[in-house]
Amino acid sequence: MMSHAECSPPRHTSTPIQVAFEVAPTVPFVTMGDTFNLPLRPHLEKGDHHDTLPAEISQINQQWGSFRDVNEEVLLAKMAEEDAAGGAVESIEEEDENEMTTTERLEELYKKRAEMLQFAMTAHTEATMALDFVSLLLSKWAPRQAESCMSPYLKHAVPLGSIDVDIVNPPPLLDSVAQNSKAVSSGWRLYNFNFASKKLLSAAGRLENEVDIEARYWDSVLEIKEQGWKICRHPREGQTLAVQYGFLEATPVFRNRGLATLRRAHDGTLNLYKGLVPPGSPFVRVSVLRCSTVTGSTTPPASLSDTAKTIHQQILHARDSVFEDELFYELLREAKSMMDCGVTTRHNSIQIPVTDDVEILLELVDAEESLRDEPENAQLDTQLAEGVAYSMRILLSFAHRLNHRRRIRPPAPLASEKPRTPEYHLFRPSLAYLQHVSQARCVESFIHGITGVMRSSGFQLPEYTTEILASLKINQNLPPMTELSALESLMINFLEPIESVFKVNLLTPNSSFTIKMRTNVLEPPYGTHFNVTYDLPAIPDLRSPGNLEMRHEVEAAVTHALLLDIVTKVSSSNKKSSNNMKQWEAIYPHIGELRLPLDYDTYKKMQISLSRDNLTISTNLIHSPGGRGFGEAFQRKKTVESKTWTLRSSDNPNEHSSALDFVAAETA
Repeated sequence: MMSHAECSPPRHTSTPIQVAFEVAPTVPFVTMGDTFNLPLRPHLEKGDHHDTLPAEISQINQQWGSFRDVNEEVLLAKMAEEDAAGGAVESIEEEDENEMTTTERLEELYKKRAEMLQFAMTAHTEATMALDFVSLLLSKWAPRQAESCMSPYLKHAVPLGSIDVDIVNPPPLLDSVAQNSKAVSSGWRLYNFNFASKKLLSAAGRLENEVDIEARYWDSVLEIKEQGWKICRHPREGQTLAVQYGFLEATPVFRNRGLATLRRAHDGTLNLYKGLVPPGSPFVRVSVLRCSTVTGSTTPPASLSDTAKTIHQQILHARDSVFEDELFYELLREAKSMMDCGVTTRHNSIQIPVTDDVEILLELVDAEESLRDEPENAQLDTQLAEGVAYSMRILLSFAHRLNHRRRIRPPAPLASEKPRTPEYHLFRPSLAYLQHVSQARCVESFIHGITGVMRSSGFQLPEYTTEILASLKINQNLPPMTELSALESLMINFLEPIESVFKVNLLTPNSSFTIKMRTNVLEPPYGTHFNVTYDLPAIPDLRSPGNLEMRHEVEAAVTHALLLDIVTKVSSSNKKSSNNMKQWEAIYPHIGELRLPLDYDTYKKMQISLSRDNLTISTNLIHSPGGRGFGEAFQRKKTVESKTWTLRSSDNPNEHSSALDFVAAETA
């Protein structure tokens, strides 16, 4: 071991660097309990301090000012003062030192520098050897830590742990000291045992609590799995479980929102972390407006309530919230493509006209704020609103299934244009259904009214047949190996064009006319179209109206067919009687005009008028001098007598009970 030598700080001399090191003498080996000092640098030699030339110039400038102010007289005066003060000897020594040449000063500087480097290398070598010795000694007990402090040469030259240390001839201990040490050792041992037992018991308690928490957590996860939810690993957090409650075939925005993290709380319960999702419970409310007044609306389901407590209820709430957001998003997309049909959109509402006084209002509202007071007798409109709401949600789920079928289908050949995702048809089928039913009810009401007028007038008109929504037939006998389920077949049938058929049998045998209504759902032309077909064998040259666009055109065609049937019935009513040779002739059947000739210049003209509310038959006795010809004789005709039969109520009956009795009376 080595003792520390005193080190005094270097004095400033005239040389730039003047540092000296002194090697400390070695001392005998001491025990581990003794203290020893290790010198960091050798002892510095004491010498005279000489300032450098720049320092002296700076001192002169501070004491005497600039050299420009120094002249011979000033210097002589200063020298005289120093001589008087007894400083002559010092000035002579300084002059002798300044007489040293530049070469000698450089040689002295290099010499001092070499000595300094030699002392530094010696100190570094001794410190390295001491460090290697200590590291080699410690490598017996801590080889990894000691190896990091060894020099490369020692690592290759000497194996680790080759040196050990031991106490040689330890001093004997007194009995009292030994007993005291034994008692202290036993006390510390008991204390450590008690401390370790407490730690073990505490660790066992924590472990048992952790086991209970983990068991509760995994029981909840297993319960979610058994309820049918998909449990997977979170894509961005590999060590975290997540539940998939969204729809994989939705748009990317809503598909990514359909994954929530299952985080464990401090008590083992599950927390559903849905990420950055807007608060609240969105709900698409469907309302029915009649004359701009709400007469019925839907209510949110129980799963959208914020009072969900169980994890299953929270998952249902999250799923329905994402579904409602996606539903309104797709409704907005569809509404933008139907602006030409009168559909209007605002911030969170869509207004869809159905008929002249009925509208459907779709709104995205919060489930807690969606409740509104319903007016009296609003049950039918509420059921209508709920039906529209159910159909939109079912159609969105059906669109997801179609996306799934499209995704698993073999890809199409490469094309230059990216295939466009079409808008979902969510409220268009409901709108087509409501418009079709409205038009069908109007046509049925018109047929019922005008045929009722004919029956009230005494005509034995057969009952007409009606098949409203004839195209919506659910095929119950599906093949067992079909790819489509019953629900998918129903949805495909619901998206097909809607058809209704009305068939009216007429008074004339084997005569009838048929009205077919067709409303397209997905493909243009949109709206309801009519096709009217006549089957009147008595008028073979009559052409059917064919395709019609407006309802009033259909009503005119129906009125025309019934009027022709009445004219045919009147003209043929007296053919069976052999005694009466007079017959009504249908001269203008399309306008309901008949003629009954009486003699050469006298005849009767009958005019039949039919409408939804009334039937009128009027006869005129006309005298035409010169015969029934045309020209001047026709212009000189004169009405002699007029009679009219009109359908009246029971309070004001006619002279004749029926129209046929009036015709028979006028024929006689």
